[in-house]
Amino acid sequence: MNCEFTVNGKIIAAEVSSTLLLADFLRDSAKLTGTHIGCDTSQCGCCVVHVDGRSMKSCATFAWQVNGANIVTIEGLADGEELHPMQAAFRKCHALQCGYCTPGMIMTAVDMVNRLGQVSEPEVIREQLEGNICRCTGYHNIVRAIQVGAAAMHGVEITAPEHETGKGQPA
Repeated sequence: MNCEFTVNGKIIAAEVSSTLLLADFLRDSAKLTGTHIGCDTSQCGCCVVHVDGRSMKSCATFAWQVNGANIVTIEGLADGEELHPMQAAFRKCHALQCGYCTPGMIMTAVDMVNRLGQVSEPEVIREQLEGNICRCTGYHNIVRAIQVGAAAMHGVEITAPEHETGKGQPA
Protein backbone atom coordinates (compact mmCIF):
# COMPACT_ATOMS: atom_id res chain seq x y z
CA MET A 1 0.00 0.00 0.00
CA ASN A 2 1.35 3.44 -0.92
CA CYS A 3 1.49 5.82 2.02
CA GLU A 4 2.79 9.31 2.60
CA PHE A 5 3.67 10.69 6.02
CA THR A 6 5.21 13.88 7.33
CA VAL A 7 7.79 12.71 9.85
CA ASN A 8 9.56 15.40 11.85
CA GLY A 9 8.71 17.91 9.14
CA LYS A 10 9.93 15.77 6.25
CA ILE A 11 7.55 14.13 3.77
CA ILE A 12 8.20 10.41 3.38
CA ALA A 13 6.44 8.35 0.72
CA ALA A 14 6.70 4.60 1.13
CA GLU A 15 5.21 1.31 0.13
CA VAL A 16 4.10 -0.40 3.35
CA SER A 17 2.67 -3.84 3.94
CA SER A 18 -0.68 -4.16 5.69
CA THR A 19 1.08 -5.68 8.73
CA LEU A 20 3.93 -3.16 9.11
CA LEU A 21 3.77 -1.48 12.50
CA LEU A 22 4.44 2.25 12.73
CA ALA A 23 7.27 1.59 15.20
CA ASP A 24 8.99 -0.73 12.73
CA PHE A 25 8.46 1.75 9.89
CA LEU A 26 10.02 4.55 11.93
CA ARG A 27 12.98 2.46 13.09
CA ASP A 28 13.70 0.43 9.96
CA SER A 29 12.50 2.53 7.02
CA ALA A 30 12.83 6.07 8.34
CA LYS A 31 15.98 5.18 10.37
CA LEU A 32 14.64 7.01 13.45
CA THR A 33 15.81 4.70 16.20
CA GLY A 34 14.83 6.88 19.15
CA THR A 35 11.42 5.21 19.11
CA HIS A 36 11.96 2.03 21.10
CA ILE A 37 10.04 -1.22 21.25
CA GLY A 38 10.09 -2.59 24.76
CA CYS A 39 7.24 -5.03 25.18
CA ASP A 40 5.47 -5.76 21.87
CA THR A 41 2.17 -5.61 23.78
CA SER A 42 1.50 -1.85 23.99
CA GLN A 43 2.09 -1.87 27.75
CA CYS A 44 5.42 -0.10 28.34
CA GLY A 45 5.15 3.15 26.36
CA CYS A 46 8.70 3.09 24.96
CA CYS A 47 7.25 3.51 21.47
CA VAL A 48 5.17 6.67 22.05
CA VAL A 49 5.23 9.19 19.20
CA HIS A 50 2.93 12.08 18.34
CA VAL A 51 0.50 11.62 15.47
CA ASP A 52 -1.32 14.78 14.44
CA GLY A 53 -0.44 16.32 17.81
CA ARG A 54 -1.55 13.45 20.06
CA SER A 55 0.53 10.74 21.68
CA MET A 56 0.14 7.27 20.24
CA LYS A 57 1.81 3.94 20.89
CA SER A 58 3.48 3.14 17.59
CA CYS A 59 3.89 -0.57 18.39
CA ALA A 60 0.10 -0.94 18.35
CA THR A 61 -0.53 1.08 15.19
CA PHE A 62 -0.15 -0.10 11.62
CA ALA A 63 1.75 2.34 9.42
CA TRP A 64 -1.10 2.49 6.91
CA GLN A 65 -3.46 3.68 9.66
CA VAL A 66 -1.61 6.99 9.86
CA ASN A 67 -1.33 7.57 6.12
CA GLY A 68 -1.29 11.33 5.54
CA ALA A 69 -0.56 12.10 9.19
CA ASN A 70 1.97 14.44 10.72
CA ILE A 71 4.24 12.31 12.93
CA VAL A 72 6.74 13.65 15.46
CA THR A 73 9.30 11.35 17.06
CA ILE A 74 11.76 12.09 19.86
CA GLU A 75 14.24 13.14 17.16
CA GLY A 76 11.81 15.83 16.01
CA LEU A 77 11.31 17.57 19.36
CA ALA A 78 14.59 19.46 19.52
CA ASP A 79 15.09 22.65 17.54
CA GLY A 80 18.42 21.88 15.94
CA GLU A 81 20.97 21.72 18.74
CA GLU A 82 18.56 23.24 21.28
CA LEU A 83 16.70 20.61 23.27
CA HIS A 84 12.95 20.82 23.72
CA PRO A 85 12.20 22.13 27.24
CA MET A 86 10.99 18.68 28.32
CA GLN A 87 14.15 17.00 27.00
CA ALA A 88 16.24 19.61 28.84
CA ALA A 89 14.26 19.03 32.05
CA PHE A 90 14.81 15.26 31.89
CA ARG A 91 18.54 15.88 31.57
CA LYS A 92 18.58 18.57 34.27
CA CYS A 93 16.64 16.41 36.74
CA HIS A 94 18.51 13.17 35.98
CA ALA A 95 15.22 11.55 35.01
CA LEU A 96 16.73 8.58 33.29
CA GLN A 97 18.98 5.72 34.03
CA CYS A 98 19.38 3.30 31.16
CA GLY A 99 17.44 5.69 28.87
CA TYR A 100 15.39 3.04 27.11
CA CYS A 101 12.01 4.35 28.26
CA THR A 102 13.05 8.00 28.13
CA PRO A 103 11.91 8.85 24.58
CA GLY A 104 8.42 7.50 25.26
CA MET A 105 8.29 9.20 28.67
CA ILE A 106 9.25 12.54 27.12
CA MET A 107 6.76 12.20 24.28
CA THR A 108 4.01 11.31 26.76
CA ALA A 109 5.02 14.23 29.01
CA VAL A 110 4.89 16.74 26.14
CA ASP A 111 1.45 15.46 25.16
CA MET A 112 0.36 15.67 28.81
CA VAL A 113 1.41 19.32 29.04
CA ASN A 114 -0.17 20.13 25.68
CA ARG A 115 -3.48 18.66 26.89
CA LEU A 116 -3.48 19.68 30.56
CA GLY A 117 -1.32 22.78 30.73
CA GLN A 118 1.35 23.41 33.33
CA VAL A 119 0.87 20.25 35.37
CA SER A 120 2.63 20.22 38.71
CA GLU A 121 0.69 17.84 40.93
CA PRO A 122 2.68 14.59 41.30
CA GLU A 123 -0.52 12.54 41.51
CA VAL A 124 -1.76 13.87 38.15
CA ILE A 125 1.62 13.28 36.51
CA ARG A 126 1.83 9.73 37.84
CA GLU A 127 -1.71 9.00 36.67
CA GLN A 128 -0.95 10.36 33.19
CA LEU A 129 2.20 8.19 33.01
CA GLU A 130 0.18 5.04 33.67
CA GLY A 131 0.91 3.64 30.20
CA ASN A 132 4.68 4.18 30.49
CA ILE A 133 6.95 1.87 32.43
CA CYS A 134 10.45 2.58 33.68
CA ARG A 135 12.22 -0.42 35.10
CA CYS A 136 15.18 1.53 36.50
CA THR A 137 14.40 4.80 38.28
CA GLY A 138 11.45 4.63 40.62
CA TYR A 139 9.83 7.70 38.98
CA HIS A 140 10.72 10.42 41.52
CA ASN A 141 13.08 12.21 39.14
CA ILE A 142 10.77 11.59 36.17
CA VAL A 143 7.88 13.31 37.97
CA ARG A 144 10.17 16.20 38.95
CA ALA A 145 11.44 16.51 35.37
CA ILE A 146 7.89 16.74 34.07
CA GLN A 147 7.12 19.47 36.60
CA VAL A 148 10.23 21.40 35.51
CA GLY A 149 9.58 20.74 31.82
CA ALA A 150 5.91 21.72 32.03
CA ALA A 151 6.84 24.99 33.67
CA ALA A 152 9.51 25.65 31.01
CA MET A 153 7.03 24.89 28.22
CA HIS A 154 4.92 27.71 29.70
CA GLY A 155 7.83 30.13 30.04
CA VAL A 156 8.40 29.62 33.76
CA GLU A 157 11.73 28.48 35.11
CA ILE A 158 11.76 26.45 38.29
CA THR A 159 14.83 24.88 39.72
CA ALA A 160 15.37 21.28 40.62
CA PRO A 161 16.89 21.19 44.12
CA GLU A 162 20.15 19.25 44.32
CA HIS A 163 18.64 16.53 46.50
CA GLU A 164 16.06 15.90 43.75
CA THR A 165 18.48 15.84 40.83
CA GLY A 166 20.87 13.22 42.11
CA LYS A 167 23.71 15.69 42.69
CA GLY A 168 25.51 15.13 45.91
CA GLN A 169 24.10 11.64 46.34
CA PRO A 170 26.55 8.83 47.04
CA ALA A 171 27.53 6.71 44.07
